[in-house]
Amino acid sequence: MVAKVWFMGGDRVAMSEAEAASALRWWLESGVDTLVQEEPRNWLEQRAPAPVPTEVAVEPAPPPRLPADLLTFRSWMTGAEAPLGTTRSKPIAPNGDEAAEIMLLSELPGRDDAAAGQPIGGEAWELAKRMLGAIGLEPAQAYVANLGCFYAPGAKLSAADLAACAAAARQHVALARPKRLLLLGDGPAKALLGKLTLEARGHVHTVEGVRTVATFHPRFLLKHPSQKAQAWSDLLLLMEDQK
Repeated sequence: MVAKVWFMGGDRVAMSEAEAASALRWWLESGVDTLVQEEPRNWLEQRAPAPVPTEVAVEPAPPPRLPADLLTFRSWMTGAEAPLGTTRSKPIAPNGDEAAEIMLLSELPGRDDAAAGQPIGGEAWELAKRMLGAIGLEPAQAYVANLGCFYAPGAKLSAADLAACAAAARQHVALARPKRLLLLGDGPAKALLGKLTLEARGHVHTVEGVRTVATFHPRFLLKHPSQKAQAWSDLLLLMEDQK
C-alpha cells in the first residue's frame, strides 16, 4: 500500500505505509504530536526581523525634600524616613542650640552613645568635653550631632547611604548655623569633604559657609593617645580666626 503524505513545506510525496509509519514515529519522538497551524508554512520564506523595542528613559526619583527649619529637621533626623532610619534601631537625637559657638558632627553612633542616649557618649564624651575646654568652650556652647542619627550595630555605609547622609548633614549645618564646624572621624570627613580624616585634617575647609576642620574622633584618640597632639593642632586651627 502506498500512502500520500504532505510535509511541512507543502509538497506531496508518495511513500509506503512502513515509510509513513517511520516518519510519524520520528515526529512523535521529536515532540511533534499536535497540529500547530491550519495552513502549511513555507519555512524557507525570508521574514523581516522583529522590531527592536525602543528603550524608554526612566527619570531617577528626585531626592526627598529636607525640612526647612531646625526643629522639624531634628525630629525628621530621628524618624524612619531619615538616612539609615529604621524602626529596629535606636535613634540618637542631636543636642544643643542654634547658632552655637561650635558644631561637633560625629561618626555614626556607637554602643556607648546609644547607652547614653546622646551623639557622643561614655569616655569619648568625657574626652570631647576636655577638648572643648582646651579651646575655652563649655559643653553647653556646642551643638552635637551624628552623621546618621541611628545606632545600628555593624552598619556600613554604602555609596548611596553616604550620599544621603551627606545631603542631610549639609542641610543640618545650614539650619544649625554654628560659628565653627568640627568633623569627628572618617564618616563626616568623607561625606562632607570627600576625604578621609588623615587627608582632610590640617586644613581649613568651608561647609555651607561655615569654617570647618576635620580631626580624629574621641573614640579613636582613646585607643591611639599618640594622635592627641595632632588633634590639638586641628583644634587650634579651627579657632585661629577667633577675635
